[in-house]
Amino acid sequence: MAEEDDQADPEAERADEAYILDRQAVARIIYAVDVGDRDLLVQEMESLHAADIADLLEQINTYDRRRLVELYGRDFDGDILSELDESIREEVIGLLHPEVLASAVRDLESDDVVDLVEDLEDQQQAVILDALEASDRLAVQQSLTYPEYSAGRLMQREVVMAPEHWTVGEAIDYLREREDLPEQFYHIILVDPRMRPVGNVSLGKLMGARRRVPLMNLVEDVFHVMPVTRDEEDVAYAFNQYHLISAPVVDENERLVGVITIDDAMTVLDEEHEEDIMRLAGVGEGGLTVGILDTTWRRFPWLAVNLVTAILASVVIAQFEAAIAQIVALAVLMPIVASMGGNAGTQSLTVAVRAIATKDLTGSNVWRVIGREVTVGLLNGLAFAVMMGLVGIAWFGGPELGYVIAAAMVINLVVAGLAGTVIPVILDRVGIDPALASGAFVTTVTDVVGFFAFLGLAVVIML
Repeated sequence: MAEEDDQADPEAERADEAYILDRQAVARIIYAVDVGDRDLLVQEMESLHAADIADLLEQINTYDRRRLVELYGRDFDGDILSELDESIREEVIGLLHPEVLASAVRDLESDDVVDLVEDLEDQQQAVILDALEASDRLAVQQSLTYPEYSAGRLMQREVVMAPEHWTVGEAIDYLREREDLPEQFYHIILVDPRMRPVGNVSLGKLMGARRRVPLMNLVEDVFHVMPVTRDEEDVAYAFNQYHLISAPVVDENERLVGVITIDDAMTVLDEEHEEDIMRLAGVGEGGLTVGILDTTWRRFPWLAVNLVTAILASVVIAQFEAAIAQIVALAVLMPIVASMGGNAGTQSLTVAVRAIATKDLTGSNVWRVIGREVTVGLLNGLAFAVMMGLVGIAWFGGPELGYVIAAAMVINLVVAGLAGTVIPVILDRVGIDPALASGAFVTTVTDVVGFFAFLGLAVVIML
């Protein structure tokens, strides 16, 4: 046992040391900003990835962020802008000199530029678009005409394609001669004479085949084409479901206009997961970089809804005021029933909302899932009913109160399982985001049913 402890200690020390080094690196960067030493700042920032620099800008305060951006100046990379949280991206763009901004944007791929400008004010959009070459500017402006959160906004215009009748040798010679290949691509998209995509050829298969082999002999079995108007959630689902690496995007005439790669699809998937978690908690969108007043305003409506549901539960309790006055033990045990129902409802709700988002919960299996959650609620209700029944008897010395809380526990946990599944399904059917609105309804149902069942049974059995 002592040997295991000795082996674990160095790992813990190394992990702690890595954390200290990160903190020290930030301190050195802030020091360089404080003393105005640009050479030192560039030296400290040189080894950092664009995502790390973006994290740094998000973590420091507004004053330090302004000084850092201004001192860093011409070394500011466009990838940093694409990695920044939207809540401070506009602020950072406003701090950059127009020439620095123009240089940074020119190095970005079209999908990153679209993501960059779509949420900016018209004036800042114009500054960035003016920095692009005419062809790139036209491509970005075209992408901005597509619906928000669509495949057309998500795609990049830089596409590597080849005629369907080419051989491996012709494709390789073509790639070697091109000077404007994307920095990263995974497939060559084969197109027919009308520019419609007919298949994907992976770079691995291309490099492993002989020159005379037709490209059509190497196309992948799984091939999905995305219309420009397809919702980005559906795009991300297709990538995850069918294990896609990239997918061509077509216009209304089925002509190839762009490509979506796995990194962009997974970004959408991550954002959807984060959004669902935030909405289930009733805090809306936004993270630590959102301002105090904005955060307050986003949380206020759901706290107000919670207040209304709490008042409704209190109204139910008020109907049994006389019973509570006669049997004080009811006031002691009453929160237990509501709390257990609320937790059980949240468990079912979380499972249902996630299943709806991933398209695992559909019309074909909805009744089976509802039955499963109700059964789980029943079994848990019976188990905890026995426990609380014994507690009630031992605590207050009579069997009646034990019977009451046991029965109320079963009723509320069954209702919690039912409400936690049915409510998000109904909201989804009527076009309301279940992650956003389900929590308040489920809480209301479990509180009202829990209090009514417990106090109503107490009146019937004990009075």
